[in-house]
Amino acid sequence: MPEFPVDARAAGDRLDRFLAAKAPHLSRSRLQGLIKAGHVTLEGKPARPGDKVRRGATVTLSEPPAEPALLEPEAIPLDVLFEDSDLLVLNKPPGMVVHPAAGHARHTLVHALLAHCGSLSGIGGEQRPGIVHRLDKDTSGCLVVAKNDAAHSHLSRQFAGRSVTKIYLALTQGYFAGARSGAIENMIGRHPVDRKKMAVLERGGRASRTTWRVAQELPGVGTLVECTLHTGRTHQIRVHLKHLGHPVLGDALYAPRMAGQYPRQMLHAWKLGFTHPRTGKPMQFCSPLPEDFILAGVRPPDKA
Repeated sequence: MPEFPVDARAAGDRLDRFLAAKAPHLSRSRLQGLIKAGHVTLEGKPARPGDKVRRGATVTLSEPPAEPALLEPEAIPLDVLFEDSDLLVLNKPPGMVVHPAAGHARHTLVHALLAHCGSLSGIGGEQRPGIVHRLDKDTSGCLVVAKNDAAHSHLSRQFAGRSVTKIYLALTQGYFAGARSGAIENMIGRHPVDRKKMAVLERGGRASRTTWRVAQELPGVGTLVECTLHTGRTHQIRVHLKHLGHPVLGDALYAPRMAGQYPRQMLHAWKLGFTHPRTGKPMQFCSPLPEDFILAGVRPPDKA
């Protein structure tokens, strides 16, 4: 049962933020759930996620055993880029939901994985077994899945520590008249009016950083932009490109007037790199261009 003393630097932090720094293999939402379920104590007493920690106090975390997956497996074809006893790297098609949620109780990637693998890491709980990170329903491309708890914890630490390489391709509205590359650094948080959206905020939010470069201009279509994620905020690339004035084509949430021309947001998780959790070997993967990108005239950036 891990115990974490609060030093002077952490004094005054929220409990969930304090624990996020001490247990980077656990997501913020997972930690908040553990706190609310009574698995975290502050000075021996139950606490709330927003409670402030005091210097000299002790925080105790008692993580319950991983939950077994109880979902019904479904024989849905998967495009496997790599597989071994620890993990699976997939090329996720657009339109596939990663894990069950409201309105998507079946036919998700998790259902397909259970049929393909038989068993997965239970750290994500019953609804998200094996899921280390996620892609939006309409985003295609590279996704890594953990088959066991050790692999899940190791990969989660890499994502939390920002040592994972994540490069996306986005087909965007308009053409770049000025700079051909750059970095976007700002705070992203929930939109103050439309709670379905995220937005760049002047106050509050969480730090975000995306580097980008123009990869290809497509006459009559728009611009292919290569984006490297240095943080992993919700909708980060979609929000950042809209902030630049070049929203992702087909994005019904952030560019509704342009959405009708494409059946989905034209965003593709092109490259993914991480360290293998068992061997320590660097792993690099590249997902082929999806058909709708090819039909739009996109060429792989290395050959553009």
